[in-house]
Amino acid sequence: MRSFPNGNKGLLAFAALVACAGTASAQSAVTLYGVVDLGLEQTRLSPGTSTTRLTSGIDSGSRWGLKGTEDLGGGLSASFQIESGFDASTGAGGGAGGGLMFNRQSWVGLNGGFGSVKLGRQYTPYFSAQGAIDPFGLGFVGDASGMIAVFRHYGVRMNNTINYSTPSFGGFSGEVAYGLGEVAGSHSTGSQFGLQGTYEGGPLTAVAAYHKQGQVAAGADAGDNRSALVGAAYDFKVVKLHGAFADNRDTSAGGATTGRSRDLMLGVSAPVGAATLMASYMQHQDRLASNADSRFWGIGASYPISKRTNFYSSYSRITNDAGGALGSGAAGVNVSWLNFGIRHKF
Repeated sequence: MRSFPNGNKGLLAFAALVACAGTASAQSAVTLYGVVDLGLEQTRLSPGTSTTRLTSGIDSGSRWGLKGTEDLGGGLSASFQIESGFDASTGAGGGAGGGLMFNRQSWVGLNGGFGSVKLGRQYTPYFSAQGAIDPFGLGFVGDASGMIAVFRHYGVRMNNTINYSTPSFGGFSGEVAYGLGEVAGSHSTGSQFGLQGTYEGGPLTAVAAYHKQGQVAAGADAGDNRSALVGAAYDFKVVKLHGAFADNRDTSAGGATTGRSRDLMLGVSAPVGAATLMASYMQHQDRLASNADSRFWGIGASYPISKRTNFYSSYSRITNDAGGALGSGAAGVNVSWLNFGIRHKF
């Protein structure tokens, strides 16, 4: 048998999965899908230097995945999704989850008239609620920028998660999720709990969400971080208005308040011919520390050249007070992003 160098192991695994997908498709619906997104981006720090680079995943993360369903009869079906992010500028594996093979999603579920139950690595309900009302769709206003930088997102995804999603009733739907902390001797340490409710009716989309995350330090309980969010978007056809408000509270293991902040977002999006224009303004207000607030604004445009391919561009900026550190992680440093890119879905 021919031996392959280590660098080809990922390619062999991918080929095997595609072969499996083709075999499985005879018994159930299995889809191979993905996104390749690359853009030229300039990041400027003030004070500091500027960097120009080719960046993967500005509009939405570059990825490939497999998903499928099987009809079990009696109104029941089984489903699964495995999804891996990668850096399209280098071909390296990457994205959330570091070196995980399927760092974006990895779950299996059961669906029916009761809704759906999914087990595995999944998006948090809190993050899904943000995506429903952000004019930029949580994308393409810059690396570490936009709503994903100003509002908390709790890692975007949860490991070891049990998720229940309701069916839609008159435009109302919801989901609740619990991520096991798997810390010996404690059910709460390292665990996560989230829920969200959504209403979609006519021009209105409204969301409410809550997330609680148990912190861990050296294997021990380090307190909780909690956030509550409300938001809405209303489509007037010529323009769509977006807004959100969040309250964040942190406590120590002993219950003492260690952090308190609020976040606000106002945004608009509008069709202009085939293109879509977007803009938003956000504030992060630290309620405990003085001179630690941050402000964000961004504008962008997306232009489809086919059903699966679009060009995009945006400019955005985060301004930090002397004690604020959003966008760069360094207190008092302001950051701006300018990008031009192309995204293709398959």
